Amino acid sequence: MGFAAAMFLQPVQLKQQQQQQQQQQKSSLLVFSRQRKGKRSIAPVARLFGRSIFEASKLKVLFLGTEEEEEQPGKLPRTYTLTHSDVTSTITLAISGTVNSAQLQGWYNRLQRDEVVAEWEEVQGRRSLHVHCHVSGGHALLAPIAGLRRSIFRRELPMVLKAFVHGDGALFGSRPELEEAAVWVYFHSNLPEFDRVECWGPLREAASSGPPSSPPPRASE
Repeated sequence: MGFAAAMFLQPVQLKQQQQQQQQQQKSSLLVFSRQRKGKRSIAPVARLFGRSIFEASKLKVLFLGTEEEEEQPGKLPRTYTLTHSDVTSTITLAISGTVNSAQLQGWYNRLQRDEVVAEWEEVQGRRSLHVHCHVSGGHALLAPIAGLRRSIFRRELPMVLKAFVHGDGALFGSRPELEEAAVWVYFHSNLPEFDRVECWGPLREAASSGPPSSPPPRASE
């Protein structure tokens, strides 16, 4: 009886052991898959909160009036219109005398409003670069994320400034002193707390070190 009972229980015990091993393997696979999912989730967060790196290969430059630019590469005034594609990561920079309105058409650009427009101005004989970013206004979708949009613009603008200098190499090659010109950044918003103007200092420093440590108060404050 005892031997028969042992022979009967042995397959049962083996089956239980196999079930326990299978459960352990499943649990280990579950933990491993969770760890892999956790690692994968880090990448989008890093891309969202990390400053972008300028890649010349991603920059597409359009000169509107190329014949004139070849004859007078240092001619001012001058306007930059910069847009980008989230799908291809391509940055398009139009260099012309006025804003390239055609570049801002299309439902995506009208909805996102993430373009950057800049223009060279001269006040009392001194050149300065005035950069304009649309934070909120125009449609209601932008207002709830106005603070986040301004933070993203401030983080990404050094890369944008590098694109200006690289894309308009003929201008800066003939007039290198422009890299010492002051950069003024305008954050346009229908909300007073986000409608600001910041001085980022010389272009060379603004393109490398980024914005001031904290946003200055509005001129009316």
